Amino acid sequence: MTIGFASRAAVSGCALCAAGLLALAPAAATTGPGADPGPRTTDAPASLLYRPGTHVRPRAGAPELPDLSARSWLVADAGTGEVLAAHDAHRRLPPASTLKTLFALTVMPALPSGIRHRVRPEELEGIGPGSSLVGVAESRSYRVSDLWNGVFLNSGNDAVRVLAALSGGWRVTAERMEEKARALGARDTRVKSPDGYDAPGQVSSAFDLAVFGRAGLRSAEFATYCAKAEASFPARDGGHYPIVNTNRLLTGADGVTPYRGLIGVKNGYTSNAGNTLVAAARRGDRTLVATVMNPRSDDGHAVYEETRSLLDWGFEAAGRVQPVGSLDALRAGPPGGPEADSVALPAPRRDDADEPPVTWTIAGAALLGGAGVAVFLRLRWGPVPKD
Repeated sequence: MTIGFASRAAVSGCALCAAGLLALAPAAATTGPGADPGPRTTDAPASLLYRPGTHVRPRAGAPELPDLSARSWLVADAGTGEVLAAHDAHRRLPPASTLKTLFALTVMPALPSGIRHRVRPEELEGIGPGSSLVGVAESRSYRVSDLWNGVFLNSGNDAVRVLAALSGGWRVTAERMEEKARALGARDTRVKSPDGYDAPGQVSSAFDLAVFGRAGLRSAEFATYCAKAEASFPARDGGHYPIVNTNRLLTGADGVTPYRGLIGVKNGYTSNAGNTLVAAARRGDRTLVATVMNPRSDDGHAVYEETRSLLDWGFEAAGRVQPVGSLDALRAGPPGGPEADSVALPAPRRDDADEPPVTWTIAGAALLGGAGVAVFLRLRWGPVPKD
């Protein structure tokens, strides 16, 4: 069968259009509305952390993992970001006051510690019943550094309220915290109450909290606050009173033996979250960060003792286990390195964010195919005559 000129041109044009569509098809498939870009991983084992259960990859001579009752836990090398072992690392659970680590990462860089602020009554409104308080008083003047002592040592939700008011307000602060979490690669965290107070839909994970703790240690200011055992806080009458860090693994209070080499970070408790703890410790040139969430043991100090066991194991396991993932695996910016947290990282991709519509991709393919048709015609039959 003979194909006429029009038919030959159409077939050739369709073939070139199809080539254009195939060349651009990956873009249409991955950038269309509702498409899941998938996790950004740095190594194959990173996917292990999304699987339920306990994950460890021991080499010869590796110590046996401790028996922990926590619903979720993780231990990682703070320097390299390598996760040494984890249990249900991405399980979304209420974080309690460990969420204050993300609050500090978000708000601290914008508030110089030496500035003073007189507290207005409306800044203390909305504090949840039963909240931990440091004793912030309305109409009293405080330095920002005083308020951070109240956040880290006493887990003061009143201090968080005032600092959030100075940073754009409660809702704006929550939104900025989520943006910061995404930029750090912490995608399990949803912020409803920046102080960590129980709120519907507020969750984080052992992975995310370890990311926050590790990022905080890169800030000298953050690291100084989270390592303080005690400080003085301005009293309502103009004097001062002592406050003590509620992290018993740091202070050794209530019969808990202090952990050797501990350098912070933050503990928490609510009736919904149970006990939670992000802890970091340094021995020699090695720093570990560990997260323990909601131990189911009847021991009231289980969160501290299980964290102790996890850190002990991590230091003993150095060089004897292969990583099961990385705290850098889901970062939105360049993975690793202190400089990564000091630069403006790209905003997270929201589910309802404007995406380049697939229509433009198809149009581009059509243009590519059309250009191919023109070239084909000119080569085969010469210049096309004008009207």
